[in-house]
Amino acid sequence: MSCSAPLVDAFNRRITYLRLSVTDRCDLRCSYCMPEQMQFLPRKEVLSLEELHKLALAFIDRGISKIRLTGGEPLVRRDMIQLVQALGRKLGDGLEELTLTTNGTQLAQHADDLAAAGIRRINVSLDTMDNSLFQTLSRRDRLGQVLQGIAAAKEAGLKVKLNTVALKNLNEAEIPFLVEWAHAQGHDMTLIEVMPLGEVEGERVDHYLPLTVVQDALEARWTLVPSEYRSGGPARYFDVVETGGRLGLITPLTNNFCAGCNRIRVTATGQLYACLGGAEQVDLRAALRSDSPDANLAAALDEAMRIKPERHHFRIERGQEPAQPRHMSLTGG
Repeated sequence: MSCSAPLVDAFNRRITYLRLSVTDRCDLRCSYCMPEQMQFLPRKEVLSLEELHKLALAFIDRGISKIRLTGGEPLVRRDMIQLVQALGRKLGDGLEELTLTTNGTQLAQHADDLAAAGIRRINVSLDTMDNSLFQTLSRRDRLGQVLQGIAAAKEAGLKVKLNTVALKNLNEAEIPFLVEWAHAQGHDMTLIEVMPLGEVEGERVDHYLPLTVVQDALEARWTLVPSEYRSGGPARYFDVVETGGRLGLITPLTNNFCAGCNRIRVTATGQLYACLGGAEQVDLRAALRSDSPDANLAAALDEAMRIKPERHHFRIERGQEPAQPRHMSLTGG
């Protein structure tokens, strides 16, 4: 197969969207994501800046037109902005969009550089605006930094979308306020069901909130009109008439969204996961560090297309093992 052949999986889905993790490290410890005493990877296992760049260029050559940089928290990596600048030079030359998902803690100091490098929109995780609950969920006192980061991103001209994990009995009652605040600030917002990835302290089922329940509650308050808008990801969008804003729902448990999947994920160690909820993987780091990196990388990408499954199988039940043992911070958010 030609090195520049488009990435098409066994179900004839064209893969155009890469979520590339630059680190597994994070400066928060969100309780639904990881344990407090998280064991992060040795630095030597993480791809270098040059390897990440080479990998991204190989994907662009195979038809990837959108790259989202993720972590962990991508902005805790010291040389992160250099990678953003290098990839930004591919915009309009094979790459249509370069974007980022962040927890916002480091955003105030980097927002201008991100915008200057060509990033136009970012996702910021924000599960609550209650300082006490933020500390409980993230195990860190950083809400003020996050809100400063969101304001700095807006000031820099970046389009901000807020991502909120819906958590029963934690932020459930706050969701309407979060939506109103986001829309008043000109930000889109997406609600996400908690995902069963990696061991955490406690039972995820205790805080699993189906978005069908949330949607019913919001529709009792507001008029939600289904939108044709698509961001390239798995969210279904609604226009909220009363707030004038857009609301997305990501429902890996209550409404499987795999039929139109156009995504693959690569971890900071160069492991390509063909599906967020699957174990199917290809070792791109081994290909990159081999004697024939170009040929082996091309073969690895072909293999990834062959093994990509049709859909994930997520369930959350009491006492049940996570769908996958790896944490979301390792896979790439």
